[in-house]
Amino acid sequence: MVQQVTSGIKISVETNFEGTFYKNYKVHFAFGYKVTIENQSKDSVQLNSRHWKILDALNKEEIIEGEGVIGKKPVLKPGESHTYNSGCLLTSPFGAMQGHYNMVNFTKASKFKVYIPTFKLSAPFALN
Repeated sequence: MVQQVTSGIKISVETNFEGTFYKNYKVHFAFGYKVTIENQSKDSVQLNSRHWKILDALNKEEIIEGEGVIGKKPVLKPGESHTYNSGCLLTSPFGAMQGHYNMVNFTKASKFKVYIPTFKLSAPFALN
């Protein structure tokens, strides 16, 4: 598990390898990840959008941007948390993800970024 705190918002990420499959005559490696967003600040905040950079061992980079997470824009009061599961496909058995969430602080009426720590994706059978 990797964790990082930005402006009182703690991000924790756990990953797992889901398996391999063929798509368009090419093998793909499926990874799942669970993200917990915990509000350790004294202010109410809302997650509005996300920005991900997905890298694989073959130097392929993919940028993903969008509203909310899994169709939701959670509002977190002090002490509350939100957990969601998602996943990605790579064309190699190794990779990494990093990014940030664009948030709004309701108390201060301001926008801010919460950084998601870089986390590794690796298929267990490919490890030495």
